[in-house]
Amino acid sequence: MNVVEQLLQILLSPTIIIPLIFPGLLTTFLVIIFIAWFERKLTAKVQLRYGPLYVLKSLGGLPQLVADLLKFLFTEIIIPKGSDKKAFILSPIFLFTLSMLPVVAIPLSNSYAAFFSDLSLLLVLALLTITPIFMLLLGWSSNNKFSFIGSLRDGYLMMAYEIPMFVSILAMAVAYDTLDLVQVVGRQSSGLWGIALNPLAAITFFVAMLMTTARFPFDVAEAESELVIGPYTEYSGIIFVLCLGASYAKLSVLSLFFAEVFLGGWNPLIWPLTLNPILPGVAVFVKGLLVMGLCVFMRSIYPRFRIDQVLKLGWHTLFVLSVASVALSLGIVWVLGF
Repeated sequence: MNVVEQLLQILLSPTIIIPLIFPGLLTTFLVIIFIAWFERKLTAKVQLRYGPLYVLKSLGGLPQLVADLLKFLFTEIIIPKGSDKKAFILSPIFLFTLSMLPVVAIPLSNSYAAFFSDLSLLLVLALLTITPIFMLLLGWSSNNKFSFIGSLRDGYLMMAYEIPMFVSILAMAVAYDTLDLVQVVGRQSSGLWGIALNPLAAITFFVAMLMTTARFPFDVAEAESELVIGPYTEYSGIIFVLCLGASYAKLSVLSLFFAEVFLGGWNPLIWPLTLNPILPGVAVFVKGLLVMGLCVFMRSIYPRFRIDQVLKLGWHTLFVLSVASVALSLGIVWVLGF
């Protein structure tokens, strides 16, 4: 094997393709453009308003998002006086990068993943729990009280959703007797998906997913009516795009994760998995995209909650549901002998 063939083999390996191409950075970039457009159009339809139309009406205004991105690319990056310049610039970069990082632990088939681990179920969540640190840094480094209050609100949200999220995944680990995502998907090959096996865990994780990605009605950290746009108030240009894109990137990763734990992953398919190694990954991606669509649909029908309402929901409702989901999994294991 010559040097060129070795280089191609490295470049086409899952360790490169998954984080950078599919379902990694490039695919996530395209998904962010599509899902932001879809969110605007869907909300406009539900609330009887106009969505994006002015740029190529024949395409539903889809290029408007590209025009917005180009505008931000050429917008001057303004660093506030008195801010911590290094933290101010680096925080959005780390926030976006770490929001994308868990994709390396999400397999696309039995044999295709950037990184295999017996603890991949927990590894995805563990990597995502790092991001709130940089959300706090966003507000602190901006030297702006509205930004700092928005960051603190995000910290409060983290305390309300992290425990129920982890406990709901623990419930699925108990039901499937594994922490390996490949084995979790394999357990669902009979057609009994996780959402049917333990609906309490699915509901808990879904609501916690909305909280951690600041989807409506849980976008209290931004809350432009009282906090301008929260942690992102002082940001402009491309680093502002990274701030907003981080929540969509995290939503994309968690939607893929939800699809594998609760929606059967790449199983069942109506065609044999052996026909094409890409098809299982496409199946997971399509399911994840449907979950993302449902998440952004919440913007159309729910008003924003107050911070105290969100915390009460997290501790008084989600936590109880997550504990109940563990009890349900234990009952399933004991009765059905999974």
